[in-house]
This record gives sequence, C-alpha cells and structure tokens, in this order.
Amino acid sequence: MRAIEILLVEDNPADILLTEEAFDEADFPHRLHVARDGVEALAFLRREGAHAQAPVPDVVLMDLNMPRMSGLEALDILKEDETLRRIPVIVLTTSRAESDIWRSYNLHANAYIPKPVTISEFIEVIKSFESFWFGAAALPPRERP
Repeated sequence: MRAIEILLVEDNPADILLTEEAFDEADFPHRLHVARDGVEALAFLRREGAHAQAPVPDVVLMDLNMPRMSGLEALDILKEDETLRRIPVIVLTTSRAESDIWRSYNLHANAYIPKPVTISEFIEVIKSFESFWFGAAALPPRERP
C-alpha cells in the first residue's frame, strides 16, 4: 500500500503536534505535511517556490482561523481551481459556529469536524477520520486517468 499524503493546514503549534501524534498512532502508511496558513497551503498545492517538489496530497485537513489567509479563503480558491478541486478537504477547526459550517459546505468542503476539547477525544476523531477516509472511502487518483 502506498503512503497516504496528508496536508495539514494549521497555525497552532500545539494542534500540529497533537495531530502528528494522533497520526503516528495510525495503522496505515502516511506522510503528514504542514502548511501554517492558507497562503502556504496554496503554494504547497500548486508546487510553488519552496514547495516545488511537494507531493499531491490525497486529502487536506484545513483549520479555519489562521493569519494571512483564512481556511475559508483558501478553500474558496482551492475549489475554484480546476486542477485542485478534486482533492478532498476536511475542515478541522475549533469553530462550532453555524455560519462557518454553512460557509464551508457552500465552498464544497467534503466534511466539517469540530476539534474535540480533550486529547483522548481528538485522537478518537483522528482514528475515525482514518477509518472512513482511508478505509471505507475511495480517494481520487493523484493523476488524472
């Protein structure tokens, strides 16, 4: 089985570490890449500048509240891009605001997951994410057929 490429778009160092630890417990081959805001995420996805050799991610985990460019702004741009829109984007954020949920789905997010409060709950969310997205769901191929 090939390694699943995951792009985590997150600016909070504690949440990055927690996500890395949760995925380290995962029972599947994966590589977790980190972009710290929407601007860096788009550069990674477009393979620009320092990200020229970046892999095409199988899935993007996107926080909403970030500096420079929010997750909603990045999601909007990503889903308008014909070459990037097929990449599943899962919003993983602390916001439970209905307006953020509605806007995320209106911008074609594939799922919206509020971040749990405790570490153990967060690890369980990552495990369920793993089970669904990398077990049950069929992801699009990295390259067009």
